[in-house]
Amino acid sequence: MCGREELLADPNGDYRPLRITRQEEQRLLGRIERIATFEDLKHVQELVRSHIGAELRIQPGPNEVRTERGIIIVFEDKPGLCKKLRQNVPAAIRRCLVNNPEITFALLNSYDLLGEG
Repeated sequence: MCGREELLADPNGDYRPLRITRQEEQRLLGRIERIATFEDLKHVQELVRSHIGAELRIQPGPNEVRTERGIIIVFEDKPGLCKKLRQNVPAAIRRCLVNNPEITFALLNSYDLLGEG
């Protein structure tokens, strides 16, 4: 499911996703749960990009955003990342947004959707 065999067959492949153990996954999810500010969210996105090599995109949806469900969270499908991790990271971010609405407002404001920019 995760494309592990394809990645191992490629001598020039990016092996960073294969280094994620269950313990590392739990640590990442715990870190996401502790996000308290928009800047912290951006920092976690950068950490995911540098340590895993996958892009984590968080942006408002194309329609009106009334709740956190209107935010699109995409964790890039990369060979070596298991399906469960690709599902758990966006779910943890969504829980973080629900628990910290000020982060959602800052995200919307960064896209100038609140008209303050």
